[in-house]
Amino acid sequence: MKREPAPPLRLHLALALLSAALIAFQLEQMQLLALVQWHHFAYLIISVALLGFGAAGTLISLCRTILLRHMEWLLPVLMFACSIAMAMALPLSRKMTSRFDICLLFVEPGQITLLLLSQCIYLLVFFLGALPIGLVFISFSSRINSLYCANLIGSGLGGLSVVAFMYFLLPQQLPALSALLPWTAGILVLSRPRRLSLLAMGVLTLAILTAVLCHPPQLQPSQYKDISRTLDLPDSKIIAKQPSPYGLVQLVTAPALRYAPGLSLTYEGKVPTISGAVFTNGDWFGAVNSGEPSFLHATTAALPYAMGTRDRVLVLQAGTGMDIIQALENGAKEIMAVEPHHKAATIMDELHSTNKHNPLHHPLVQRSFLTSRTWLALHPERYDLITMPTVGSFGGSSGLFALQEQYLLTREALIELWNHLSPDGVLRVSAWLDSPTRNPLRLAATITETLEETGLDAHQHMAAVRGWNMITFIVKRSPLSIDDIEQIRRFCEQLQFDPALLPDLQAQERVHHHTPADSLFFDNLNSLFSPSGRKELYSSYAFNLHPVSDNHPFFSQFLRWQSIPHLIQQFGERTLPFLELGYLIILISFAQITLASILLILLPLLRLGLPGRSGLKGWNIPFFSALALGYMFFEIMLIHKLVLFFGHPIFAAAAGISSLLFFSGLGSLVSGRLLSKRYGHGLAAALVATLLLLYFFILPPLFQLAITLPPLWKILFFLLLIAPPAMAMGMPFPLGLERLANHSKSQAAWAWGINGSVSVMSTGLATIVAVEFGFSTVMLIACAAYGLAALSAAW
Repeated sequence: MKREPAPPLRLHLALALLSAALIAFQLEQMQLLALVQWHHFAYLIISVALLGFGAAGTLISLCRTILLRHMEWLLPVLMFACSIAMAMALPLSRKMTSRFDICLLFVEPGQITLLLLSQCIYLLVFFLGALPIGLVFISFSSRINSLYCANLIGSGLGGLSVVAFMYFLLPQQLPALSALLPWTAGILVLSRPRRLSLLAMGVLTLAILTAVLCHPPQLQPSQYKDISRTLDLPDSKIIAKQPSPYGLVQLVTAPALRYAPGLSLTYEGKVPTISGAVFTNGDWFGAVNSGEPSFLHATTAALPYAMGTRDRVLVLQAGTGMDIIQALENGAKEIMAVEPHHKAATIMDELHSTNKHNPLHHPLVQRSFLTSRTWLALHPERYDLITMPTVGSFGGSSGLFALQEQYLLTREALIELWNHLSPDGVLRVSAWLDSPTRNPLRLAATITETLEETGLDAHQHMAAVRGWNMITFIVKRSPLSIDDIEQIRRFCEQLQFDPALLPDLQAQERVHHHTPADSLFFDNLNSLFSPSGRKELYSSYAFNLHPVSDNHPFFSQFLRWQSIPHLIQQFGERTLPFLELGYLIILISFAQITLASILLILLPLLRLGLPGRSGLKGWNIPFFSALALGYMFFEIMLIHKLVLFFGHPIFAAAAGISSLLFFSGLGSLVSGRLLSKRYGHGLAAALVATLLLLYFFILPPLFQLAITLPPLWKILFFLLLIAPPAMAMGMPFPLGLERLANHSKSQAAWAWGINGSVSVMSTGLATIVAVEFGFSTVMLIACAAYGLAALSAAW
């Protein structure tokens, strides 16, 4: 067979630029959707991106001859079109995404239409970007190694670059900037035929990009976002905003703005106004102190200070500093405030430039911008009081945070917190009351099981007090003394709170001032303190109350599938908020995208015929499907694990995706030289399966060991750690595609489409498996998938 000429260097560069733009656009849309909706919509972007690649592969397999015949001028046209689609995606979709209401998904057909139209807009972007990549791969299939390398390395660099730009540019400014990359790629591949027409299209494209860059669209968050409700207050306004990879930080002021969580109904003072409120991606981050007299002594959170003095206080996820103010008011002599969101602290200075009430700048306060788990791993100091952020949200969140990793609420985190308490130190964590009760019961279950694992009687170390809307738990390193119990009872009597947990508590004490909305709350709470009662509660309760772990850190995921009929029978039309809306959108999208992916895989068979006929290779489907499944399962597992390692989903996604793609690109480049053309694809898949099995055992302890490293050393460690499996994972695909292309370019195009389509399904499936069974199971399935690919290669 005649070997194709080597692709020019400019084609490699164009491919790298286009790939960088597609990954950058993907990460930008993840942040934008987290801002206007919620972070779980990020899954939609990843799935739609991969579906675009699958659709492109299907089209090439069906129309390969005509597409390759006109490829010379099609490449710049498609790249210019992709550039325009990137720049216009946000202006076209913003009204759809802001009007989309997941709560109406099953009662208003228009909501499904909005969701599908938004997905189609994003699908067009990735389809237009994937099509030229696929054409280049198929046209130069015998040189696939270097082209696949350019594709993957470009993607990796694009992910890293966009995170850097997130520090300086607003989210709505980024897509048009990324769109300059495919435009540049189109200029690089301009052909001589139709050159004037293509140049005219390039100029028009640049004019559109310039217009969108100069006039970026305004974002409109969902009506259910915290910032939307705050901006409904009279004379409210956004006075400052700052971009950040952690999310867009906004500072809002309003004359009527008040904030008093857990306040006693007996409080007779004036609830002070606050200077403003800080939001990240439209979600509440914290209130900004105005300097007026504080109400904090009359809240359930004041319980530890009622028990005694707390000289050394550790405030985790300090936010805007309300817990710092409370510590200062109660005479703390040393306060360590840990808050990773540096931009949020900076934006507070916009208000505090005219007053001196910023608690973060108090001389007794030390600050750290590390994540809480990283700080705990680095510092062995012990504290008299450790405060944790409030769990849940006022009025409930309808399961919108079901897929959010909450590593500060796992059993491993509680053990670390316990080891940082002084001999009489206290851990404090509050939770908003919900009905039916979920957050307080899971929190109590996690604390109880963690204490019992250390050989302690949880009843002797725990106490809790309850107001009308909040419950505060305290865990004391030493057993609660008679004086402690008396102080807690006195605190409750003065502020008309009810004790919910005490070693010698009487039933009537629990409802002296407040009747719980959930009549079985105290019975269920009592059940948690005996192994048999806990086991019975876990099995019979309508929601999942099992404590979460680092392997399964979804604290707010309570849905039990077997309980859905019971919930529908009990709540009828009011059932939807209990169905974990964040999880629900994943399941709905997974179903529709899986259907689309199956159609894309089967459609080319109309032209190619069935395996065993017309020369169709039998190993094609299982090999490339298994590669997609294994790669995506490992990538999803890695991203979730890196949330704890690097401290934020955007950093985790950028590091995981970029490093994996970069080293996979290097693996592709060397694969043809290291492995034989005939059996190399199977041997490479077997190598990956072996490495992933090894990493199944060594990855968790190595991550735990390296979490204490300084940021630069942590990045270097991670890159060295991920390089071997990532390089190996870059080898099977180009080797298999090259071998198949030597037999049939149409089948090679179809194989590329299969890989993209199965990747779509794998993304959703990996998320579902992680939520239901944990990340260890995801990793094992990735190992098995590469093992299946190795076996199918011998077919």
